[in-house]
Amino acid sequence: MTETETYRGRARIAGEGEGVGLDELALATRNHGLPLEALRWDLTPPGLHYVLTHFDIPAVDPDTWALEVTGAVERPLRLTLADLQARSSASARVLLECAGNGRARFTPRPVSQPWLLEAVGTAQWGGTPLAPLLTEAGMSPEAVDVVFTGADHGVERGVEQDYARGLPVAEALRPETMLAWSMNGEPLPPQHGAPVRLVVPGWYGMAHVKWLTRIEVLTEPFTGYQNAVAYRVATEAGDPGEPVTRIRPRALMSPPGWPDFMTRERFVPAGPVTLTGRAWSGRAPVTRVEVSTDGGAAWADAELTPDDRAHPFAWRAWSHSWTAEPGTAELLVRATDATGETQPVDQQWNRQGMANTLVQRVPVTVLPPR
Repeated sequence: MTETETYRGRARIAGEGEGVGLDELALATRNHGLPLEALRWDLTPPGLHYVLTHFDIPAVDPDTWALEVTGAVERPLRLTLADLQARSSASARVLLECAGNGRARFTPRPVSQPWLLEAVGTAQWGGTPLAPLLTEAGMSPEAVDVVFTGADHGVERGVEQDYARGLPVAEALRPETMLAWSMNGEPLPPQHGAPVRLVVPGWYGMAHVKWLTRIEVLTEPFTGYQNAVAYRVATEAGDPGEPVTRIRPRALMSPPGWPDFMTRERFVPAGPVTLTGRAWSGRAPVTRVEVSTDGGAAWADAELTPDDRAHPFAWRAWSHSWTAEPGTAELLVRATDATGETQPVDQQWNRQGMANTLVQRVPVTVLPPR
């Protein structure tokens, strides 16, 4: 059996003491996360928004591009970009987070894109609602899944494929689900799926298929690689696990003070310090953010900005006042949503490093008064 066959369809786990390899570094160079100081903006500038590209960024000519709607429909459709842009418009402020965010902090480490905590961003997406298009096509009442296929093509763990993800019909028909061609009021950049991508508010990033070329309606569950094998939460190699769906609650802290170049350890002067950041959940509204300034021994409630009903799928800002005393400190932050789920202080390990919401820890050196 070849090495490719050995790892076909499942994640490899780094051995004890194994550092990040060149393959992972190559992935980290191609993809990029949000610099956490950019949490200051309600809308993430496109060049700072996180990017994950499974294969290559495809060369798609918007003038010749077309979207096909096929499968269990009465009237198959073929729509150009101009056709889509002539339809009813939609706009939504939506947070996207990679399902593997935080993976590199797992022990042992799943070998893949080595995300720390920066695989996130919030943008104003513009386009057209998906549901009316499916209705126009005459979707079968027996439809179960809707499959979205992108123009990106490659091999993942020995399986050649176009990137394709299936959504349950109920999620595809949500009024918030859209086909988007703009980001923060500008045409989609190539790395974010130009000319058209799917946006599924509340779901992890793998569902928001980029460089969309085909929508296919199925009367049975989709069993493609990105649904059946990838993006699963399982602890044992032979366990198919549970599918990754909606975003779990998370809070992140904007880095206080200033950093060390290599370690990113923070330095702040003694005295009053205002800690700030963002919190979100794709399952239910965030109801609480807590901060610890002593490594998790004690927690205090942060102040949350009012719930913005106009943007239910965006992040919320929080702040907390801290009187910093000279020495070292470890700052932690955690979010709780309306379902009652709170971020864990200890890791909840799985083989692919998916939907990991382990709390953020920020080491700080507090400098004495000058």
